[in-house]
Amino acid sequence: MSDADPTVAIPTRDGGEMLARTLSALSAQTIAHELLVCDSGSSDGSVELARAHGARVLEIAPARFSHGGTRNLLMAEASGTRVALLTQDAQPADARWLERLLGGFELAPDVGIAFGAYLPRPEASPAVQMELERWFSSLAPDGQPCVERLSEQERTSMPARSLIGRRGFFTDANACVARAAWERVPFREVAYAEDRVLAIDMLRAGYAKAFVPDAAVLHSHDYTAVQELRRCFDEWRGLREVYGWREPVRPTYLVSRLRGELGEARRELTSVGASPARRRATLAAVSRHHVARIAGAVLGSRADAFPPAVRRGLSLERRAGFAPLELDAPIDRPPIPPVEDETP
Repeated sequence: MSDADPTVAIPTRDGGEMLARTLSALSAQTIAHELLVCDSGSSDGSVELARAHGARVLEIAPARFSHGGTRNLLMAEASGTRVALLTQDAQPADARWLERLLGGFELAPDVGIAFGAYLPRPEASPAVQMELERWFSSLAPDGQPCVERLSEQERTSMPARSLIGRRGFFTDANACVARAAWERVPFREVAYAEDRVLAIDMLRAGYAKAFVPDAAVLHSHDYTAVQELRRCFDEWRGLREVYGWREPVRPTYLVSRLRGELGEARRELTSVGASPARRRATLAAVSRHHVARIAGAVLGSRADAFPPAVRRGLSLERRAGFAPLELDAPIDRPPIPPVEDETP
């Protein structure tokens, strides 16, 4: 492999069958690539499986793993000038995943990061299917690739909190990062939400962010209600740490939010002609799903008020800490090199 070939990089730990599916899908890609894995203490044969698929494997102790730090290690070790990032349970949906994802950098010369959509797995519950399809459709309503960037004024004056939602969204479970951009703007070594933080830093540094809907991966989880609450506790604790966001607790807000989700579900079920029995079962599942999500959001965005033992108990990742970031402080970086005009 040469640095002209992209790298696909994956952090792993006991990836099991999901990792096997991801590696098999990568072996079918239309674009030649280096495969790089960083394993943090697997005991299920994940290291051997990755090597059998041609991966170069870095091994670190579990205590050395962090979401931002481990991805920085992968970026530093990768040979490609563009590094695609996956998680071990994010399976490319087809053989052109990497080809399409790399196409995000052709949309504009200032694109520093690109990402694709999640598709629900075939066995995913209707509630999870609706949630994923609705969110990623909202990022590109016309289904076409799109580019997001900040104006020069926004880079210096827009607070991080204003980038909650579409403008600041980015996921490194299905992403690609230009090495030149990462060398100026690396991942921060944070415990959670390292991808959201990278997006904010990249946009503020003057890079654009591309979303490529067709560069999709199969990536969904069907949690129990308790697991969903704990996952959302982690997610909203991350939003609190990154953006300072605190989920409202007004009863009118919470009720309207749940009604909105049920209303969207009813419209989707009606549009496909679902039977009354299917509508009832699906709406009940959607209710359980979103009640758990709302509870996790309310608790997670107030994680700073809980002692570490309570945070650990509420966290799906078993993380006890709370580490708010000061993202609105200015950072000195060298300017982006000018883009050469290739017009003859």
